[in-house]
Amino acid sequence: MSTQSLPSTIGRVVLSVADLSRSLDYYQRGIGLKLHKRDNGTAYLGVGGDDLLILQEKPGARPARGVAGLYHFALLLPSRRELARTIQHLQASNTPIGGASDHAVSEALYLSDPDGHGIEIYRDRPRSEWEYPGGNLLLNTTPFDAEGVMGELDDSEASWTGLHPDTIMGHIHLHVASIPHTELFYNQLLGLDRIARYGVQASFFSYEGYHHHLGTNTWAGEGAPQALATMARLEWYELRIRETAVFDHICHQLARTSYPHQQSDEGIRLADPAGNQILLSQI
Repeated sequence: MSTQSLPSTIGRVVLSVADLSRSLDYYQRGIGLKLHKRDNGTAYLGVGGDDLLILQEKPGARPARGVAGLYHFALLLPSRRELARTIQHLQASNTPIGGASDHAVSEALYLSDPDGHGIEIYRDRPRSEWEYPGGNLLLNTTPFDAEGVMGELDDSEASWTGLHPDTIMGHIHLHVASIPHTELFYNQLLGLDRIARYGVQASFFSYEGYHHHLGTNTWAGEGAPQALATMARLEWYELRIRETAVFDHICHQLARTSYPHQQSDEGIRLADPAGNQILLSQI
């Protein structure tokens, strides 16, 4: 199965920003997203289909530091060649790349927007190439093979018109206050499988055997407080559930445990133990 059509995945990510025009210039000119709609102080961006990123202007907002919230959101490209084309564009547009890594299952770039929101742009290796030493999926960090990636390009490359239309929101990585509490919520309540854990500092979760839809860490500090409303922060993110049985199980768990949540036409709204706001939707 292609990672571009996973049974469940991350949907919209909603961020507040201090200067919407500045952010739109960065995400359109630099990253290559398209503006789907702008409505007063809110902008909706993607690659021509569903919205992937929503930006809400909050004048004077300062970067969120030392708090729970977004570590990065991750845009998943459909191929290694598209990763190479994206690197070529980032360099041509003088968009700073903060880092790059090989994670065994993927190859990734890391960036930061004008408000300090973390961004990952990556491509997955085919699942047939994923390794499971001792029965556990290998997730690690090794040097990025820039020469190999850029070798995917040839002289016949079409001109850059933005991120590939098959780009999706591949995963999201959050700062949280406590890994044990986070695991109880995402694993026991929402039914995501824990794919990997690194002591009490980080855990990774997914549905349907993906390497991770959700990363969590305490790198902002154990017991990190929620981001203030005056900060440029993660406002909420969407977890899209394709399987009815999974969605029904979550509803049952929420009712059984009396976990605070609100139901609406869009889905179920709730917060994780660190205060990160979530929209659960069935698609």
